[in-house]
Amino acid sequence: MSAGKILVVDDEPQIRRLMRTTLIGAGYEVDDAKTGEEGLDKVSQFRPDLVLLDINMPGMGGLEACKYIRADKNVAIIMLTVRDSEADKVAALDAGADDFVAKPFSTPELLARIRAALRRVPAMQSSPERLQIGSLTIDFVARTVSNGGNPVHLTPKELELLRYLTQHANKAVSHRELLQAVWGADYGHELDYLRVFIKSLRKKIERNPDQPVFITTEPWVGYRFNGSPESS
Repeated sequence: MSAGKILVVDDEPQIRRLMRTTLIGAGYEVDDAKTGEEGLDKVSQFRPDLVLLDINMPGMGGLEACKYIRADKNVAIIMLTVRDSEADKVAALDAGADDFVAKPFSTPELLARIRAALRRVPAMQSSPERLQIGSLTIDFVARTVSNGGNPVHLTPKELELLRYLTQHANKAVSHRELLQAVWGADYGHELDYLRVFIKSLRKKIERNPDQPVFITTEPWVGYRFNGSPESS
């Protein structure tokens, strides 16, 4: 039984060959493309569960291709970045990626990220579909938030992270608990990784991300979602 269908989009032939061999060996069905344009065609034909997308390609770059692919909310997207910089990671999340991996990467790391991206956190039975906290509206079904009436799309992992925080509103949630609840048991110590996701989420829900009101930092502990939500 297939573990899932993965599309690799990268302009480097050796990378495509390596990942095809690795992923097939891990039980995935694999197809590949060498350009963003070809990748978009393969998405509609191959119908992957996850796309591994290089950020730097000739023609349509990875960020632009990611925005088009993100129109399908059921496809997970992992962006492959060349530089391990926070700016590249945030740009990937802003484009709609669920995750990012910096080249060169190890096989165990890549496979762990794929498992995490394909993993879906079941919503608690008590979790509402929609929350209203002051001017902030969170719609978990539409995967949008709005603050002052301006809607912003959330990636699946951002949605799961925000849902978990709101389910524990007004309580400090540790870094380890957040990582393992949203990404799985393979995670727990990647504080810089979590920090990038929180920064991206704050950009989408806070009026002033540099002075957050809803998601605040608990020094040396984790994060807290502030508010008394009105649910529907």
